[in-house]
Amino acid sequence: MTPDFRTSAPSKMESETETRQQAFLQNIANRLGRAVLQEKPLHPDKGAPRFWQEYRLDQQARIELFCDNWQKAGGIVHHFPHEREARQFLVQSVLDSGARKILRQDQPELAEWKLEESLREGQKLVCWQAMERTQALAEAAEAKIGIVVADYAVACTGSVVVASSAQKGRSVSLLPPTLFVIVPLDRLKTRLGEVLTVFENRARSFYPAGIHIISGPSRSADIENDLTIGVHGPGKVYALLFG
Repeated sequence: MTPDFRTSAPSKMESETETRQQAFLQNIANRLGRAVLQEKPLHPDKGAPRFWQEYRLDQQARIELFCDNWQKAGGIVHHFPHEREARQFLVQSVLDSGARKILRQDQPELAEWKLEESLREGQKLVCWQAMERTQALAEAAEAKIGIVVADYAVACTGSVVVASSAQKGRSVSLLPPTLFVIVPLDRLKTRLGEVLTVFENRARSFYPAGIHIISGPSRSADIENDLTIGVHGPGKVYALLFG
């Protein structure tokens, strides 16, 4: 009877492979001075371990850590005691820039700042929602400054989190070469997991169109590892904390 090499050859290879794997693991176990595990280890935690889920910093520590990480990524950060000082800095920065077109999100917080009342002649403030999509994208492409209010900020990663919707187009934070992100301190969290849990616990019908995590200016080193700033997004990004 002729042997069936189609079944015997793979079976032999599998056996030899398993033998080599066992020898490899046994060698590691011998060096560590313990037996080879025969059962999968228990994993009581799903996702981040409990000690990390409970990790919290006080407000001052969050501010310092966020500012340090944001600056290390190339961003510019300022912390103001009150909202009015943050507004004054933003207005003066817009005036000094000489930008002719400024684009902001359609957010109640920004509407209350009434930035359009402080602009010079020849400067134009455009609100994202007050136009149809094609026009909005064209305005975003021409704008020199984008202004958004962060939904959250994260100290451990030095990031701001901006969710997009019909009123909050992602182009506002993506296309203008300079971006100002307003960060009320009550939205500054210690860990990214705190923010993601908020979104995760929402009903699916209340999910945002997109969740964008921004850590400083756009950085790219795709070509010969030559670092370039501002290729795929704003080259200058300000975080204005207040509170």
